[in-house]
Amino acid sequence: WLEDNLATNSRAAYRRDLALAARALSGGQTLDHSEVLATADPVQLNRLLGDRLAEGAAPRSVGRMRSALRRFYAWASREGLVQPNPAQDLPAPRLPRALPSDMSEADVETLLEAPDTRTPLGLRDRAMLETLYATGLRVSELVGLTLNEVHLVHGLARIVGKGGRERLVPIGDEAIAWLRRYLDASRPRLLGERPAHALFVTDRASPLTRQAFWYRIKHHARAAGLARLPSPHTLRHAFATHLLNHGADLRALQMLLGHADLSTTQIYTHVATARLKALHAEHHPRG
Repeated sequence: WLEDNLATNSRAAYRRDLALAARALSGGQTLDHSEVLATADPVQLNRLLGDRLAEGAAPRSVGRMRSALRRFYAWASREGLVQPNPAQDLPAPRLPRALPSDMSEADVETLLEAPDTRTPLGLRDRAMLETLYATGLRVSELVGLTLNEVHLVHGLARIVGKGGRERLVPIGDEAIAWLRRYLDASRPRLLGERPAHALFVTDRASPLTRQAFWYRIKHHARAAGLARLPSPHTLRHAFATHLLNHGADLRALQMLLGHADLSTTQIYTHVATARLKALHAEHHPRG
């Protein structure tokens, strides 16, 4: 019931989860696990996951147990061992939404200034980082930009985001200046005589990938001596948090980020509030 393409650690974890589920369903008795699982019904399985949460198990651990149960019962159903599949509609545990990592404005400035802009790749990287921080794009949106989607005269970029939703995002004067320098002095040297539609290209004239961008941002963060290595979406999170810290409207931020649901944007209010509390505690005479 465990597919061959699963990682070894995942297989071991699923086996442990299934054994734990069987013991719980049997009331702690040392019965045959297969027989216990074969007689379980949807109500029992749902109660099992609820009990695990009530006992203090992490939601992600309970979610993994649910995955193990669903895999096992899907296999058992195909083999004709159980009918119907009792785990087919097993609800997922509600996972707590993780707060985006915070990055100070000073650290952002340090990261933006890290690339050596005397080189074609360094100038490209500076333009990319400036654009990302100025627009709050997802990394996939940034590396997917084409020349005809960026309108420097109007200071706008046309973005096709998740679900094919389009939005116009202001670029900002600083990013525009670096993009102009990149387009004039760096991109032609990277391309040579080779054509390309992508805005950001490698020295092989191919579009930059998400993985390559991640490598470059880690490289510059290390070179800048930042205490924490940023994630691929750190500058997107910084864009949102810093806008809120400076009084931006939540609805406007939702449009800029391309969120379909305002509740997704609201998580940044928690980050901004936490940052303000930390600043207050650090600088107020009474803490």
